[in-house]
Amino acid sequence: MLNLIDFGFQNSNLFRHMPLFDEISYIGHDEDKVRRYKAVRENQNCDILSLNFIRADEKILWEAVEDFIKRSTSSAAASVRGAYIFDLLTIDIHKEIKTFQHSEFTAVIINTAGKLAPGQARMVKYSSAYALVHKIIAEDWGKITFKTAVNVFKDKADYLDLLIKQLLRDFIFPHDPVILLLNDLSQNPIFDPRNGTQQARIRKVIADLIPNSVEFVPEIYIQDKNGARELVF
Repeated sequence: MLNLIDFGFQNSNLFRHMPLFDEISYIGHDEDKVRRYKAVRENQNCDILSLNFIRADEKILWEAVEDFIKRSTSSAAASVRGAYIFDLLTIDIHKEIKTFQHSEFTAVIINTAGKLAPGQARMVKYSSAYALVHKIIAEDWGKITFKTAVNVFKDKADYLDLLIKQLLRDFIFPHDPVILLLNDLSQNPIFDPRNGTQQARIRKVIADLIPNSVEFVPEIYIQDKNGARELVF
């Protein structure tokens, strides 16, 4: 399993403001777009559940960047041999809407994919984009399946707690520490310390977590363009 730290993943917009980790490995994401990582911090194993999201009125920006990346993966497929999965882990939407270079990203994907044997995976980094490319099988033709997971938050800012609940859905806390990370990709962040209703609802969700934990109370972080904050009430 790849240690994503070796590829600079700690410097991504997902982890840049988080506590430092010694190892981070990607497990996958579920149908609710929650991504799961296994990590090591200070010699202690931990699970990380993360959710990338963006407010509904900025959805068009995410869709534009998504189209950029789809175009690059589609172009790269014409120059590789085999079936691949391209899994975008995170990207700075507002930076790339201004600076993204299709041809450069395509070249990076081709170069990385060409070095893989079936069953191998490697990280692709271009500008603020971090993705994993998996080679599934060798073929005489090329195909790259694009995957990503960004939640469009359609509710009022008052109901930000619903995303915390989404991270917790169908998840049983193990005997290792758990980090819940909400990664807001919005230019206008949804978390607002001055929103009394929002803060009260978040406070209740966190209070309800305590008796349901096995050994460790989950650490809950929300990250946006203003940095990362641990939610402690």
